[in-house]
Amino acid sequence: MGEIVKKNLPIEKKEMTRDQAIQLFQQKGEKFKVEIIQDIPASEAITCFQHGEWLDLCKGPHVERTGEIKAFKLLSSASAYWRGDEKRDRLQRIYGTAFTSQKDLEEFLERRKQAEARDHRKLGKELDLFSTMEELGPGLILWHPKGARIRKSIEDFWRESHVKGGYEIVYTPHIANRDLWKTSGHLDFYQDSMYSPMDLDGQDYQLKPMNCPFHIQIFKTQLRSYRDFPLRWAELGTVYRYERSGVLHGLLRVRGFTQDDAHIFCRDDQLESEVAQVLDFTFSMMKTFGFSDFEVYLSTRPEKFVGTDANWEHATSALKQALESRKIKYEIDPGEGVFYGPKIDVKIRDVIGRAWQCSTIQVDFNLPNRFELEYVSDDGTRKQPIMVHRALLGSLERFFGVLVEHYAGLFPTWLAPVQARIISISEKVVPYVETILEKLKAQGVRAEADVSNEKLGSKIRSAELQKVPYMIICGQKEADQGKVSVRSKKKGDLGVMVVEDFISLITSEITNKN
Repeated sequence: MGEIVKKNLPIEKKEMTRDQAIQLFQQKGEKFKVEIIQDIPASEAITCFQHGEWLDLCKGPHVERTGEIKAFKLLSSASAYWRGDEKRDRLQRIYGTAFTSQKDLEEFLERRKQAEARDHRKLGKELDLFSTMEELGPGLILWHPKGARIRKSIEDFWRESHVKGGYEIVYTPHIANRDLWKTSGHLDFYQDSMYSPMDLDGQDYQLKPMNCPFHIQIFKTQLRSYRDFPLRWAELGTVYRYERSGVLHGLLRVRGFTQDDAHIFCRDDQLESEVAQVLDFTFSMMKTFGFSDFEVYLSTRPEKFVGTDANWEHATSALKQALESRKIKYEIDPGEGVFYGPKIDVKIRDVIGRAWQCSTIQVDFNLPNRFELEYVSDDGTRKQPIMVHRALLGSLERFFGVLVEHYAGLFPTWLAPVQARIISISEKVVPYVETILEKLKAQGVRAEADVSNEKLGSKIRSAELQKVPYMIICGQKEADQGKVSVRSKKKGDLGVMVVEDFISLITSEITNKN
């Protein structure tokens, strides 16, 4: 690489026909490149780039000359199945990076170092939050008690917020008759990601990959009036999707996950205001979890779509107006809407600058039509409602993984699995420690006591490693005075205070989700 950079070779783009490209790479013995070429749509040009004697298939673009590369580094290598399919060839993948300055490379390496230290798989094990087991099946998560406490806090906040926001909570089954997925179109568009059907009483049933067809069935249980709208139904619904083992990744890519799902059924004249409300809801919720930097994209009609041009224009305009009414900066992502309607995607940036796709708002013309949804309008005629799919957090598993990495395991007190640990200095103060423990638990604080025979330094070290927000040190002096010595993981030594003052401090922090 160093020699190539020194030569300052020009990088030239070459276009060729499909047949020419296939012949070229067959001669080179590059069977994988031939497979890629065969999968490229006929409407797309086949492009290669060349510098010196090296020529390879690539979409580009590139720098104009190799000399523009001022710093590079090979990062790692790993085994990988071709296209993530464990039944295909096993290859060696080499990871590397290049920059136009040494300073940029060093900044990247520092962010990479931070990302490795924050890896949710590593922290999940160290903090005893969750696990995966090959015996159970790849991509299936076991939530340990501490991880489950955090998840419960997230779910409780999610449900409370939705009820306040005018949503009704619904629950739906994990399986359904295969005919439901035929009507919804999932068997046409999504079958490769669905699990095999199971025979029950002579009929085929399948695990659900989506919650939306169930919410539609609830809609169809009665004839709706224009006065009923908007209907906002939310569910933390667990879905199952087949992901190839080669692409599974901790909590971020799994096979069974709980989707933060909701569907809004509304009239045409309500679409813009409903989307605006979802945007407000999204940013409010994300800020509560500690995210304040967002990227917003409006994805427009793709080449293949369902619905009329008029419907697409109306829906896209409504999404655009909702964004502009809230003065939200956004980028147009042309042609990247889903086949059934335009959408808004919101990415959050974590503390080290990485963008994560979580929230999405999607208008759907397909399912209302497939399921023949209708309502009685104000003039007595039957009309088709507009359906909006929306998720704020995405999936609980993936969002939890993002939270672990964003906070490096040191969660804000309201989310922390153990919010306070009471540490005894001697055996004599154990009864006093137990009294404080009961008082904290009575106020809903997730507290535990360390009354082991370990030395004080060891107990403090243990609490620090477990990233407990508050340590309460109790010796004979504190017991005699009815006080506690408080240490904050983030702020350090807070000094000695009466027990009631500490309870007020921590419960206020939890209630306000500071």
